Amino acid sequence: MRFSTPRWWYVRRGAPMPVSRGLLRPLSWLWSFETARRIASVRPFDPGPPVICVGNLTMGGSGKTPVVRALARRLAAQGRGVHILTRGYGGRLSGPLRVDPAAHAAADVGDEALMLAKDAPVWVARERAAGAQAAARAGAALIVMDDGHQNPGLKKALSLVVVDGETRDGEWPFGDGAVFPAGPMREPLAAGLARADAVVLLLPADLAAPDPALCAVLAATPVLIARLVPVAPPPAEPQLAFAGIGKPWKMERALRAAGCDLADFAPLPDHAHYDERLLRFLAHRAEALGAGLITSEKDWVKLPPAWRGRIAAWPVEVRFDDEAALDRVLAGVTS
Repeated sequence: MRFSTPRWWYVRRGAPMPVSRGLLRPLSWLWSFETARRIASVRPFDPGPPVICVGNLTMGGSGKTPVVRALARRLAAQGRGVHILTRGYGGRLSGPLRVDPAAHAAADVGDEALMLAKDAPVWVARERAAGAQAAARAGAALIVMDDGHQNPGLKKALSLVVVDGETRDGEWPFGDGAVFPAGPMREPLAAGLARADAVVLLLPADLAAPDPALCAVLAATPVLIARLVPVAPPPAEPQLAFAGIGKPWKMERALRAAGCDLADFAPLPDHAHYDERLLRFLAHRAEALGAGLITSEKDWVKLPPAWRGRIAAWPVEVRFDDEAALDRVLAGVTS
């Protein structure tokens, strides 16, 4: 069963919270203890090629995968033999295996792996060390790992932490700092930042500057500002949008900011499965509204082939405000 990300996770300290949240506090303490114990006790494996880890500090979506994609494209354009390593969340295959878009479906390797395979060789592996070893044997000169900041099994040459920089409507990327399941944090903020070489602060395209209060929290760590921007404008006609991503409400905001005539929006759990029943329901709803159907690129790759011609994908990409600063951060690994 898949669950939707609770929006109350991301509200600032002092905001009203569900009464049941207090009951989750002891579980948060256990989660924090076990995460710290695991990180301290495991000796990382060195696969040979340097590993750039793109992780985060919270549950739910922060934009890791688009950042991985942007880094892989940039490094490949510089002539680096870059491979991507991912857990393949949502896929049935444990790996290690190289993703073949012609042979694998999202049900096999996960939606993110299938999307990333358009840009670079992608390896799926539940056991990250085994996946990195397989990539090295296949000739990888550099590995970009999607997620894994809290996974100590692989030696990291560079650790980047992606932080959602959109703080509108009372949201805060770390909530009030509570650790899962009482809040969004995978580990306490200070512990996670202490292992990061830099933060990628990801802003929506229509936000001119980050929240100064958020910048102050991150001040001890180098910050790279990046933006999630549409590759193309949305269709001109009205649309019913749907998304099964970590924070689906972010896509709704982004579509409206891009000028989409949004007739309705259907938020779904992260890595949602699209069967005929759900898709027919969405199609009937869109028809009743006189609207087309649009979804994220991550969701679109999971659609049955018969539905892909009926539903538009809305791809976005990450662009860094200061590419020279990004190259300086990467220089220690790629030089």
